[in-house]
Amino acid sequence: MVHAIRLNKTGGPEVLAWETVDLPSPAAGEATVRHHAVGLNFIDTYHRTGLYPLALPSGIGLEGAGVVEAVGAGVTEVKVGDRVAYAGGPVGAYAEVRNIPAHRLLQLPASIAFNTAAAMMLQGLTTAYLLRRTYRVQAGDAVLIHAAAGGVGLIACQWAKALGATVIGTVGSAAKADIARAHGCDHVINYSSEDFVARVREITGGEGVPVVYDGVGKDTFMGSLDSLRPMGLLVSYGNASGPVEPLDLLLLSQKGSLFVTRPTLMNYTAKRADLEALGAELFEVVASGKVRIEVNQSYALKDAIQAHRDLEARKTTGSTILIP
Repeated sequence: MVHAIRLNKTGGPEVLAWETVDLPSPAAGEATVRHHAVGLNFIDTYHRTGLYPLALPSGIGLEGAGVVEAVGAGVTEVKVGDRVAYAGGPVGAYAEVRNIPAHRLLQLPASIAFNTAAAMMLQGLTTAYLLRRTYRVQAGDAVLIHAAAGGVGLIACQWAKALGATVIGTVGSAAKADIARAHGCDHVINYSSEDFVARVREITGGEGVPVVYDGVGKDTFMGSLDSLRPMGLLVSYGNASGPVEPLDLLLLSQKGSLFVTRPTLMNYTAKRADLEALGAELFEVVASGKVRIEVNQSYALKDAIQAHRDLEARKTTGSTILIP
């Protein structure tokens, strides 16, 4: 018997229940992982509230790092004793120990600690596909990254800067502006007191940017479109302020033959080879020191309710982990 956070109904943070659960032996193709650390991500709140529906009752959480304790029949990807990390599902990471399909696990380099891995896998792999696959950032590009002081934002700003881009980041406070500047932002816009569209146009000499990475959603979507140059790409990958309203496609032609995509990590890592390739790029950029992963908050796993409250109140910066 082990402990895990379970969802029996959707709602506010108070619906997160710390329960004792029975863990069977790993089935064929599965591995049993004892977590040393678990990642906290905004998508967890979407599962909790039902914005992204789960079949209830359910576990929750999409990333973790730990050690393989057992493997089921046919597993070749990992072996007992391996240090591993994962992100992207299936849900159930908020647990002391869990079974997970072995093909979702990546072997963790010795140079990367468990806490770092749990803090970086979902946000880091997300950043990897955003910057290296959805739109391949090149030296000389100007990119706009919303929520630059958030978990994905801090990684994306550092990584884009390392690729030679001019990084424009938006934040919601002066304190977060300082954090963004310290992590690769060449230009920081406080959208609570500045018109970010006007500032982007000013910074780019009126041209706009070729790509906007928008994890905020409803509050920034139209402004993101207006920040693009003709034939630019809006990558809408999150809904921190709420889901984007239906879009009249004629607006895309009127604003310059724009492109919009709504990608997910699961699509970009559905094939094992793609997962391994993105993982290798992430591990390399972190091991090289070009991207620093900063765990700015840590909670006991059983205190997930408070962690969710703080995350939704925007009291957190960078990455947050839960310790079993």
